[in-house]
Amino acid sequence: MNLSSLFSPKSIAVIGVSAGNYRHPANVIFTKNLLRYPVKTYPVNIKGGMIDGEHVYTSVGSIPEKVDLAVIAIRAEYVPGVLEECIKAGAKSAIIISGGFSEAGNDDLQERLVTIASEKNFPFVGPNCLGIYSPGVVDTFFIPAERMMPPETGDVAVVSQSGGILVDLLVKFAHEGVGISSAISIGNKAYLRELQLLEFLDKDPRTGVIVFYVEGFARNEGRAFVQRAAKCRKPVIVLKAGKTSEGRVAVSSHTASLAGDYRVFASVLAQHGIIEARNELELVSYCEALSCYPDTVIQGRVGIISGSGGHGAMAVDACINGGLAVPHFSADVQRILKNNLSDNIRSIAAVGNPVDLTGSAVENDFIAAVESFCQIPEIDSILLLMLPYLPGISSDLGARLSKIFRNYGKPLVAYVPHIEKYRMLIEGFELNSVPVASSIESAVLMTHVLRRCRLC
Repeated sequence: MNLSSLFSPKSIAVIGVSAGNYRHPANVIFTKNLLRYPVKTYPVNIKGGMIDGEHVYTSVGSIPEKVDLAVIAIRAEYVPGVLEECIKAGAKSAIIISGGFSEAGNDDLQERLVTIASEKNFPFVGPNCLGIYSPGVVDTFFIPAERMMPPETGDVAVVSQSGGILVDLLVKFAHEGVGISSAISIGNKAYLRELQLLEFLDKDPRTGVIVFYVEGFARNEGRAFVQRAAKCRKPVIVLKAGKTSEGRVAVSSHTASLAGDYRVFASVLAQHGIIEARNELELVSYCEALSCYPDTVIQGRVGIISGSGGHGAMAVDACINGGLAVPHFSADVQRILKNNLSDNIRSIAAVGNPVDLTGSAVENDFIAAVESFCQIPEIDSILLLMLPYLPGISSDLGARLSKIFRNYGKPLVAYVPHIEKYRMLIEGFELNSVPVASSIESAVLMTHVLRRCRLC
């Protein structure tokens, strides 16, 4: 099944626009795509008329071209008939925003949609969803543009049963500098489900990391999903809801999904080498690290560099608690490290791992330490705790350190407080594909997932 018309449409029809309610979901979707995206956008309402100076078509069939994508936002009982019209008019795919199907107990109505689509092999997303956001291409989310905080374009694709969770993740991605290739809200997933989207995203050249927020599967569907994910050429991350009995009840009332036994599901993910994120912090951290290092696998022997002894100690605790090792350096290694440092800190720096360069360190001390770490065989990854308020460093240090790291290839993860004043320092790392965490805990998670990730 070809899904390219869903993710890269050249033309869309937005069905359900209102002449009197400019906050109607269809109106929000129509206006955003008309004004902000390169896709040709047609408004559709059975009453016709004009909206925003554009002619409103009475049906998809009356549009002068066959559209790639139909976005349907009308009352549930009218959706099956409109879906049939879209297929007859030659539309290639659809997104059904409308709710009021299985999640509201109307199983028969949802089954009609599946029957109609199955007869013609017609792909649709939904119902009861936000649809697809593809940066710079198309946006079917019925959220006004001024309320969105979209991430930059990147290579992480996110598939979510929950539209609210998806939007919240996008905000966190934007804050942490994680770029996305697409975000897909599948809602009730009546026709296109995780398995079909995994197949598409595995082959999508814009996507490097694939994320699923999962509430539940149909019977035996989870097994097929895990088996296919295990064969995926790209890292696959799963965040599962419905881990408790109470959570499973909430899931079933949200999107009418069968949540299943979480412990069994988690065990199967681990057995097949699929990454599970236990919460949103882990998910965002894992995405950023794997976006930078999709093919990197480490044993988990970490070298820590800091300008603060307290930060180093906290990082050691977090590493050990996370199953990572922080090996103590031999006397020979410590002597080499000290000899590479500047005269003013050589006698006061601690170099046993973690390396505490102290608040008196200057820029060249951090550069010397990172370059030395790249050549120490006892460690296979570097955790750099970058304190931008130290007087001896500049905003260019991130870029300078990234260049040194690139000469050796040993994965580097940085921690820098995420505030606007330090943006230039952070960008120096990010522009060179070095992940930058906003907390020590997140930095350790980024390192941890490189141990869990497998080469595909």
